[in-house]
Parts: sequence; structure tokens; C-alpha cells
Amino acid sequence: MANKRIFRSQSAPQAKGPYSQAVTHRGLLYVSGQIPVNPATGIPVRASIEEETDITLNNLKLIVEDAGSTMDDVLKITCYLADIEDFQRFNEAYE
Repeated sequence: MANKRIFRSQSAPQAKGPYSQAVTHRGLLYVSGQIPVNPATGIPVRASIEEETDITLNNLKLIVEDAGSTMDDVLKITCYLADIEDFQRFNEAYE
């Protein structure tokens, strides 16, 4: 796997555990799971599902853009919700 390279964004919150924030391999960027963390403080944000979705997607965007790409290049995002009751509001915020 000589093509594998660990990528760290200086703009997005850093990984809190023993894992890579992102990895590039054969021209693709694989981003680890993101949560609503304020990039300036590194503190998790507890807010409405809309705000948490916006913060999380912005963190993803920071990583993608720091890697030289755009959100238009993203192939797949997998999202997990703690409460299924938030599903409709999450979808509206996600759009």
C-alpha cells in the first residue's frame, strides 16, 4: 500500500482518538467519522439537529477542501442519527 498517505486538515477539528482524520489512496480521500465539534475550540457542540448537521458537514467540507477537492467531488456520505425522530429535520438541513 505504498500509495496510502495519512492526511490531516489544519482547519477542521483533529481526531480525538488513535485514528487518522483522513487517508488518501489511489487518488481518493477517505474521511473518518465526523461529529459536531467546533473547529476553533475543539469542543463538541450540543444544539438542534439542524445546527449539529451544519457543523458536521462544515467540518467535512474543511477536510475535503484542505485536501484540494470540493464537496461536489464527494462520492458517498454515511450518516447516523441518535434519534430517528430527527430524521426529517436532518434531511432538510442536509439538503
